[in-house]
This record gives sequence, C-alpha cells and structure tokens, in this order.
Amino acid sequence: MKHLLCLSDWTSDEILETLSMAEKLKYENKNGIRHNHLLKGKTLGMIFSKASTRTRVSFEVGMYQLGGYSLFLSANDIQLGRGETVADTAKTLSRYIDGIMIRTFKQSDVETLAQYGTVPVINGLTDSHHPCQVLADLQTVKEKKGKLKGLKMAYLGDGNNVANSLLIGCAKVGMHITVATPEGYSCDPDAIKKAQEAAAETGAKVVITTDPLEAVKDADAVYTDTWVSMGMEGEKEKRVPIFMPYQVNDELFSKSKPDAIFMHCLPAYRGFEVTDSVIDGSHSVVFDQAENRLHAQKAVLVKLMG
Repeated sequence: MKHLLCLSDWTSDEILETLSMAEKLKYENKNGIRHNHLLKGKTLGMIFSKASTRTRVSFEVGMYQLGGYSLFLSANDIQLGRGETVADTAKTLSRYIDGIMIRTFKQSDVETLAQYGTVPVINGLTDSHHPCQVLADLQTVKEKKGKLKGLKMAYLGDGNNVANSLLIGCAKVGMHITVATPEGYSCDPDAIKKAQEAAAETGAKVVITTDPLEAVKDADAVYTDTWVSMGMEGEKEKRVPIFMPYQVNDELFSKSKPDAIFMHCLPAYRGFEVTDSVIDGSHSVVFDQAENRLHAQKAVLVKLMG
C-alpha cells in the first residue's frame, strides 16, 4: 500500500509516471473522454483542520470525475483532536472508506494516520509539506516548457511547506532549484538534506541563499508564496519589512530569463509577495497551476486507490 505523505517517499520514476497520468487525465477531461470507471464505487474521506478553496474543490470534483465519492470531514464533524487519538481515528475510518486525504497542521498527524490505518493516506497540506501542490507545479512547468530536467526554478520568500516540497520535487525530477529566503526563514534542514540527496542522483543543483537576485538569475520559472502562512497572522507586522526585498515585482522578475514563467500556489496577497503587474502579466501561469491541482491529484488518487 502506497501513501503520499512527502515527495521524498516517492522515487523519481513514480513522480514522473504520476505526471504522465495527470497529462493523460487532463487531455481526456478536455476532450470529453470520461474516466469515471477508474474509481467507481470508491470513497475518499477528506479531513480538513485547515480551511481551503483549491484543495477541497479539486479533490471533490476529482473524485466525482473518477466515479468515486468524497466525504468532507471538518474539525467540527469528527472527534479527531477532541478526545479521540489520531491512531484510533485511522483505524475507524479505514473500516468505512477507501482512502484518506488530510489537510492539517502537524506532519506527524499525517504519518500517524498512515501508520495505523489500512487505506492510502494523502497529505493535502501540513505545516511542513505540500506535495499535491508541487505535483501540480511540476505538471505546469512541463506543459509550458516541454521538459523538467535541466531547467531552473527560483523560489523567493518564506521557507515554508511549499518551499520544502518544491525543493524535493524539483530535485527528484532533475530540475535545478535556488531558494532565496531572509536570514532565519530558510527551509526545513531535513527538506534541504532530502533534496540534496535526490539531486545527487538526478544531477540537479540545489542552492540555498539569502540573495533574491542570485535566485532569479537565468531562472526558467520564478515562484513565490505568502509571507504569512495560516496560523502566523500575528507575525505579519514583523515579517512584511523583512520580506519586502523578496517581492516579485517587474524589476526583479526582469532578471530571470526572457521567457520565464511566474508561479504562485495561491491565494496571493497582492502588493506583498507579488505585484499586480507580475501576477496579471503575460508570463503568469498561476491559474494553470490551480487547474492542474485537479488533474495531478486525480492521478494521485488513481495511483493510490485504483
């Protein structure tokens, strides 16, 4: 039984095969070819401890298109965290459903669900990792550039869950990545280590810096995310002046390759991590990324539950 807890758990071949499946499912969806037989009769339990737009809608629509059923479980709907252990929740839900997707705070909760449950578990986001987002990101880069290996990804801003997964995902597929964050806001050391280990096998280059100009130089894709993640709202006043040099504006973006694409996992806080002129510009692919959450996650669902 396979899970998607962190991209470091998957081989490069497994990631690339999933991206190929995502491309196939997207083509079929765009051309009216139904694939509702792939998960016919299967049920996905979706646990949400954190609010979401893209994660909820894409997983619900994805299960419907694959012929399955999704069950939304908010923190108010179940006993998880209100007396019942994660382990007991995993054992119970495994008797009812065919897979679990969870969007929550602690990575350890996702790992405990996988340890004690008997169905596949998908990490829909934790404070540490966001593998579903990065699979959609890699699908988008491949669509726009025709390949992944040898390209350069630049990430600027907070070394958060997206940055951690992006490091690992890019390294796994042979894509160079430079992450630029302010001093003290770097990525998780374990994520950096896992990315470096993967890069040693694929030939990718992993660079960690505090210099935004170094990051965007010769970049094929420039990526940013919110400076204030969910649960950190109290730090906004402190963070904004520290992160402002990492804002992706026209001047900074112009230092990347002329045909570079701009990426953001959304929601975007315009005027902070990115300016309107960049996110609304001709190089922006942010809504292609958002759409590809549907197709990449359907590929994950088929791989794990099919």
